[in-house]
Amino acid sequence: MRGMRDESSARAELVVREEGERTILEPHGDWVIDTIGRHDNAIRAVEASADPCSIVVDVSHLGRVDTAGAYLLGRATRKCPTPDADFHFVGQHRTVRRLIEEVRMRTQICGPDEEPTFGFIKALARLGAGIEVAYQEAVDTFAFFGRTLTTGLSCFFQPWRFRLTPTVWAMEEVGVNALPIVATLTFFIGAVVAFMGATLLQSFGASVFTVDLVGLSILREFGVLITAIMLAARSDSAFTASIGAMKMQQEVDAMRVLGLDPYEALVLPRVVACVLMAPLLTFGAMVAGIFGGMLVTWSAQDISPALFFTRLHSEIDISHFWVGMSKAPVFGMVVAIIGCRQGMQVQGDVESLGRRVTASVVQSIFAIIVLEALFAMMYLELGI
Repeated sequence: MRGMRDESSARAELVVREEGERTILEPHGDWVIDTIGRHDNAIRAVEASADPCSIVVDVSHLGRVDTAGAYLLGRATRKCPTPDADFHFVGQHRTVRRLIEEVRMRTQICGPDEEPTFGFIKALARLGAGIEVAYQEAVDTFAFFGRTLTTGLSCFFQPWRFRLTPTVWAMEEVGVNALPIVATLTFFIGAVVAFMGATLLQSFGASVFTVDLVGLSILREFGVLITAIMLAARSDSAFTASIGAMKMQQEVDAMRVLGLDPYEALVLPRVVACVLMAPLLTFGAMVAGIFGGMLVTWSAQDISPALFFTRLHSEIDISHFWVGMSKAPVFGMVVAIIGCRQGMQVQGDVESLGRRVTASVVQSIFAIIVLEALFAMMYLELGI
C-alpha cells in the first residue's frame, strides 16, 4: 500500500510561465509531502526573480493537497501585502485556498539568526534586559500576592470555602517532615558558631562570652534564616513541581471548568501551612542550634550545661527570641507565594517545569536574604 500511495502521488509537477506582467505557477497532480520537495528550488527561483504581487497560482489542474503543499504554494505570495487576494489565484479547487490561508496564519517566516556580538554595548543591553525581566517578575509576584490575599479574605468571611484537609496535609509536608533536616542543620550551625567563638574568645580570656554569641546568633538570625532557606529549597520546589505537574496535565484548567478556584484549592492551603508551620520550625531550629552550641562549649571550654543555660537566661533578653520568631511567618508567606506562583506559570512541557522550579528556589532565597537585611536594619533603628 505504501508503494501504491507513493506512485500515485508521484505525478506532482510544476509549470512556470509568463503572461504579460504576471508570473503563473501551475501545479499539476497531488501536492503532498512525499513529492513536493523537488519543486522547492523552482518556487524559490520565482520568489527571487518575480514581484510577489504579480505571482498567480493556477489551481485548475491541482489534485490532492496537504499542509506541506499549501505552505509551498502560499510561500510564493507571502511577501505581498495582500497574499490572499483573489487576483493571486486562478481556477477552482475545493480546499487549497482555505488551506493556504490557514497555514499562513499559523506559520511565521523567521529571518536568519543575528550574528553574536560582543563588547560593552552588548553587555549593557543584556544587563538592561535582565533588569527588565527582574522588574516584571517582581510586579507579577506582587500581583499574585494580591490575588491570594483577596482569596484569603473571601475565605475568612465565608469559612465553609476554606479547604481544611489540603491545609493539614501541607502542614505535615512543610512542618513535620521538614523538622529533622532543619534541626540537624541548625544543630551543626550552632556547633560551628560555638567552635569559632571559642577559638577566638579563648585567646582574650573571655571564653564565657561564647554563650552570648551562640544565643544571639541562633535566636536572632541563624535559626529563622536556616529554616527559611530550607523551606525555599525543600518545600518551595515541591510546591512548584506539584502545581506545575497539574498545569502540564491540564488539571488546573479542568478545575476552572468545574467552577473551582485554583487559588482556593491549591494556593491558599499551602500559604496558610507555611505561615503556620514556619514559626514552629524556627522554634525547633533555635532549640537544636543552642543545644549544638552547648555541646561544643561543654567539650571545648569546659562550660557545664548548667552554667551555659544560667548565663543564657541571665544575659540574653527574651526580645531576641521574639525578633527571630517575628520573621518566621513573613518568610513562610514569601516562600509559599513565590513557589505557588512559579507553579502556576508552568507551560505544557517539562523544560518549562524545570525552569520554573529553578526560578522558584532562586527567587525565594534571594527574597529571604533581602528581607533579612531589611529586618536587621529596621530592628536596629527601633533599638530592638
